[in-house]
Amino acid sequence: MKKSTLLLSVLLMGATQATFAQEDNSEPKFTIKPAGRILMDGALYASPDKNLFKDGVAIPDARLGASMQYGKWKAKIDVGFAYNKVGLKDLFIEYDFNPANLIRVGSFTHQYGLQSSTSSSMKPTMAEPVANSVFNDARQIGVMYERSDDKYLGTISAHVEPSATTVILTPTQYTQEGYGFRTRQVWRPFHKDGLNFQVGVSGAFGTPQRTGDDDENHNTFQFKSNYPTSVSQVTAIDANVDHAMNLWKFTPELLISYKRVALESQYYFQQVNRRDNLHHWNGQGAYVTLRGLIFGDKQYGYSMLDGGLATPGKGTFEVVANYTNVNLSDRQAGIYGGRLNDFSVTFNYYINKYMIARLHYSYTHTWDRQGFEPATLNAFMARLQVIF
Repeated sequence: MKKSTLLLSVLLMGATQATFAQEDNSEPKFTIKPAGRILMDGALYASPDKNLFKDGVAIPDARLGASMQYGKWKAKIDVGFAYNKVGLKDLFIEYDFNPANLIRVGSFTHQYGLQSSTSSSMKPTMAEPVANSVFNDARQIGVMYERSDDKYLGTISAHVEPSATTVILTPTQYTQEGYGFRTRQVWRPFHKDGLNFQVGVSGAFGTPQRTGDDDENHNTFQFKSNYPTSVSQVTAIDANVDHAMNLWKFTPELLISYKRVALESQYYFQQVNRRDNLHHWNGQGAYVTLRGLIFGDKQYGYSMLDGGLATPGKGTFEVVANYTNVNLSDRQAGIYGGRLNDFSVTFNYYINKYMIARLHYSYTHTWDRQGFEPATLNAFMARLQVIF
């Protein structure tokens, strides 16, 4: 980690942007651009279990990084600080065959559904829908091919389990390392400012992941999420599926926008097949998000490469309502990870291209989690973020 931080410091020293070129004009330029973000959150909580949720402030994400480009080659490195921990975020190399085709290798978020088109800090709901945090994955080491043309977006990925980015695996553990494949396929017949429509489906397959420090314990999947607040970190739902053989899952997606109004939605389904004649486990979830531009921009734009709505422009005020439902309890499998309902309203003010202010209220209710009583949380949150 010290070596990564030192390398990053060297890259960012001097000017804001460095450009190097050969005297031969036919030689492509080599450019380095610094990048970073700071998120500052504050929260007040109201709950019958107030002792679990402490009011306060936090820095849920602060990053410093750089992106590099040389002709058709690109690279990116991010070092992040969150909750007093430092770690690598994005770290990848990319080759763009042409504007419509690319291949990326390294540690990054592989596309799986509409939510993967937006980074964690740019979610219009402020807090990521719990359904996505449970049924999707964060960064994974792997390779992804993407094709993005006028009416179609498609990706296919091969990767290893997420823990490979956070722990040092021994040689024995590498032989047991989980792996997986995933794809996202999107059809977008209309995509222009003021009118966007797309439907898509993503699918994935994976093998069991490493749990704990026991080399032999590599036959479990864990699906969990905290309550949707970044200040007080409390587990809301948690399912551990043991004796796992493999996993397969899919998620259809829908995006519609007309002028100032937009609708986004996904449904998630996944099944873990188990050994020793144990019944398979199923988990499900969904979210629906309704967005509206109050003033500033008069219509939503579209991002072709990501397959999602573009970030509203300077001086725009947006209201976002979201409903999420998740079920991690399967009676036939005998696993009760809990169920969750969440309703939230978020107010976003896009101060300029680098700064966003957010106000957020959410009502979250959980139940049917083995060993835990039903719980309810009312959360009032505010965020100021700077991204460059």
